[in-house]
Amino acid sequence: MYKEDVLRSYSRDLSGGLENVPVLIENAIPKEAFSSFQYAPENVQGPGCDIDPSAVTLPGCSCRAQSCLPDSCPCLRFGQMYDSKGCLNQQQEDGVYSRPVFECNALCACSESCQNRVVQKGVEVRLGVFSTKDRGLGVEALEHLPCGRFVCEYAGEVIGSHEARRHQLSQTPLDMNYIIAVQEHSGGDRVTQTFVDPVTVGNVGRFINHSCQPNLVMVPVRAHSLLPRLALFANRDIERYEELTFDYAGGQNKTLSGTHTGPNIGETPLRKVCHCGASNCTGFLPLDMSVLH
Repeated sequence: MYKEDVLRSYSRDLSGGLENVPVLIENAIPKEAFSSFQYAPENVQGPGCDIDPSAVTLPGCSCRAQSCLPDSCPCLRFGQMYDSKGCLNQQQEDGVYSRPVFECNALCACSESCQNRVVQKGVEVRLGVFSTKDRGLGVEALEHLPCGRFVCEYAGEVIGSHEARRHQLSQTPLDMNYIIAVQEHSGGDRVTQTFVDPVTVGNVGRFINHSCQPNLVMVPVRAHSLLPRLALFANRDIERYEELTFDYAGGQNKTLSGTHTGPNIGETPLRKVCHCGASNCTGFLPLDMSVLH
């Protein structure tokens, strides 16, 4: 799906050399389109966030091996999450990856080539930001991506719930909202929420469009910090030049992608029309304000 017959020309690097592989921009897109956007390959601390996402807060393993094994590594207490090619190998249950993903971190004694280090390495596939016909900018794969392949994070400012609510309520019907809210159940009735806002600071994930039938899935992954990285993996084989999409409200995601007409939380939000073209399209982009109550 979403594969167009037009081959676009690329040259500029959106990341400015901050990624392992250049994130290319279609030549037809003017530089002014990114004038108010600062590229950051990983999450940064924003208003209302008490934890620095770059701080190493998780303990490391003492495995002195080339690659850690599930039977002996505490980082792999939930099982081996990646296969030998670095692809996510756990199965979805009701649209959600049920097992927590913890990667080996900066304090671990294992090697940098450990099989349990994937998301922390950053973008390692070729991606292109292009202009779509009716959905603004989008991102396409510039190489074949096998099922389970890590594509990129959805990175930006990690903000608090009050700040997310303020951003949401201050929007006009013409504004786009990119805030992702991820809710995780961590035993009993305890729910952990993470809000990521890439409006002004973020990475290539900001430009990936929604689809009601996506080819990517978002999985919270913890590497060095208790704050999760919102990692996007291919949920099936993806062809070269195919547009990348994920469900803004799929699984654990509660995407705040609508706009409001007034300052009161109870006022009716204006829903944005979805142009994904999927056979199961709901007609509107997801909007869930319940996470801000």
